[in-house]
Amino acid sequence: MASLVPASFGAALAAARDASGAQHYPQGTLYVVATPIGNLADITLRALHVLQLVDAIACEDTRHTQSLLRAYGIDRPNAQLLAVHQHNEAEAAQAVVARLALGERIAYVSDAGTPGVSDPGARLVAAVRGAGQRVLPLPGASSVTTLVGAAGLVAAGDESSAFVFAGFLPTKAGERDAAVKALAQERRAVVLLEAPHRIEAVARALAALGERRITVGRELTKQFEEIATLAAAELPGWFAAGRDRTRGEFALVLHPVAAAADDGSAEGERVLRLLLAELPVKTAVRLAAEISGAPRNALYETALRIRNDDEDEGGA
Repeated sequence: MASLVPASFGAALAAARDASGAQHYPQGTLYVVATPIGNLADITLRALHVLQLVDAIACEDTRHTQSLLRAYGIDRPNAQLLAVHQHNEAEAAQAVVARLALGERIAYVSDAGTPGVSDPGARLVAAVRGAGQRVLPLPGASSVTTLVGAAGLVAAGDESSAFVFAGFLPTKAGERDAAVKALAQERRAVVLLEAPHRIEAVARALAALGERRITVGRELTKQFEEIATLAAAELPGWFAAGRDRTRGEFALVLHPVAAAADDGSAEGERVLRLLLAELPVKTAVRLAAEISGAPRNALYETALRIRNDDEDEGGA
């Protein structure tokens, strides 16, 4: 067994046992395990321990998961890998529930990243919870949070920390264009995912958003990772500028709508004009500043201008 363990991960397996072995891992539990989105080193010690501990591993693609396990030096017979993917998830979930009822520990992994986030897993988790059995999540890699952290999202007030996960846009052109029009009304940041064979069509659709900023993440955490931020209108040209830019997996972040510079001046002047019709300048300025939040000095100058304009019109 030791000879099968790659030197680069042999120490990690030992560290996983030391760091996680003393923790409690209840039986009859589904362990939802995040796996790397590209770089094999982005696996947690607890994930390595659980993948060795459980009685079986449910997975999106058994061949892919077997390759992943072998890369870490984890030896699992094929019979311990259960196929649970988008085409059989409802049926396969019942088989997992039955095994959990017998007290087995079962892990679930998707092909990459956190299960249930634009990947199978949500129906499985819902079925397990519906049966009254426990689900224990193991956090880890996700293309969503990876790109959000690198995008530098800044907007006004609390909007700077808020984002919406929209996943994949519709594949049909008309539905996709309608979805982009809806995105134009969303002031918060929006995270999208896309496959290489659709990315150019998606870029053309998103170009309709004009100057709104988009951060593109291509092949995140992998050798040829590329991250760029540009105006939506420039997106088709960015993909056309490099032969390899349409290859790989993509995550995109539509930045929040930039807040227009607004110190309350427009509202302040509106309120000020109403008050000046009934009150002295100083009183009108003070009240207008309190109501609108506009700077008092600017309102005072505006009040003098309004009074002068009124006097000029009266003299004419």
